[in-house]
Amino acid sequence: MNYLHQGILWLNDPLNWTNPGGLFDRLIEHLQITFWAVLIACAIGWPLGVWFGHRGRGGGPAISIANITLAIPTLALLTILPLTPLGFGKPPVIVALAVFAVPPLLANAHTGVRSIDPETLEAAKGMGLSGRQVLWRVELPLSVPYLAAGLRTATVQVVATTALAAFVNGGGLGEIISAGFGLGINVGGGEIVGGGIVVAFLAFAFEIGLAGVQRLVTPRPLRSAWRRKPSAAAPAG
Repeated sequence: MNYLHQGILWLNDPLNWTNPGGLFDRLIEHLQITFWAVLIACAIGWPLGVWFGHRGRGGGPAISIANITLAIPTLALLTILPLTPLGFGKPPVIVALAVFAVPPLLANAHTGVRSIDPETLEAAKGMGLSGRQVLWRVELPLSVPYLAAGLRTATVQVVATTALAAFVNGGGLGEIISAGFGLGINVGGGEIVGGGIVVAFLAFAFEIGLAGVQRLVTPRPLRSAWRRKPSAAAPAG
């Protein structure tokens, strides 16, 4: 039995997109969860990474502590958080995914600030800029490509992992896949594969889109050098 063919047929049925709880509804939920999780992670990871990079100390331990969270399986975190006052639904899913997204954002922000040529910083200080002015006028602008790289990594990870939200009734495209498994592989195989195709396509779309954003915010002279540098993002656990 060709499940890929079944999945494509399932995706070609307009009712699977427009029915209540169909692909359109689940796609909107998926994007909402991703948006809030990445936004919260940015609000935590970027300021910490930039601050530790600006100070020049404390960044290593902070990144190591953040990376410890990657050792916790995301599914385990999604299972534990609903037992807290957060309850079931979207809030624990958003918190769990935000925790998952912080390490690459923090690591890239820290690396971006620390990679700035010390002579550039000395020249800025020699012009009379204060520490705060150096941060806002020199370090942050020069770190933008790294911030974009962290955002790209974190967002794609969250988009792909949000499918697990279905295990705790959190919504998203994972609900489509879960419903297919509930019908059994012989009956729901097309739904399972169809949902998986949409998740994979969405992650790929974000990867391509944010790669374009990263290229746009990277100054032209630095683009070739940037391509030769390994990503500062922490590996997924």
